[in-house]
Amino acid sequence: MKHILLTVILFFATESFACSGILDSSLRVLDSDDEQSLCKYSGNVVLVVNVASKCGYTPQYAGLQRLYSKYKEDGLVIIGIPSRDFFQEYSEESKVAEFCSTEYGVDFPMFATAKVSGKKAHPLYKKLIAASGKEPNWNFNKYLIDRDGQVQHYKSSVTPESERLVTAIQAVL
Repeated sequence: MKHILLTVILFFATESFACSGILDSSLRVLDSDDEQSLCKYSGNVVLVVNVASKCGYTPQYAGLQRLYSKYKEDGLVIIGIPSRDFFQEYSEESKVAEFCSTEYGVDFPMFATAKVSGKKAHPLYKKLIAASGKEPNWNFNKYLIDRDGQVQHYKSSVTPESERLVTAIQAVL
């Protein structure tokens, strides 16, 4: 019994210690009341993308899904965060969830709509902006977080399967 208790204590101590910095935040799961700690993804390579369903860059969902399918076993997590900051997202989260699922077969983690720029940006985005020096100025900005918490920013025009982004992901996996 002591061994089990000690293991549980060490697990939680390690989890809280390992989750400082960028991922020390939580988000509500898309179209749900469930809140999820991003600490769950500590130790992985994480690509955070502000997405939108009615944008010229929306077809990037397909590339994001292929990227996730190809590298998830190696430790890549893609986090999609819909935003209405640029007025190209449905107002109902159920429509966002349905669109992502039916149009692009998205199975990477998707979270609730959030502000990604300005003074009211979600705390995760405030950290990403501070770490990279770049604020999203449109949909489909990408932030690559390596296992050590270092952040690289990629503009909307850098596609998920571009050589530049794939090379960066492979380098940190």
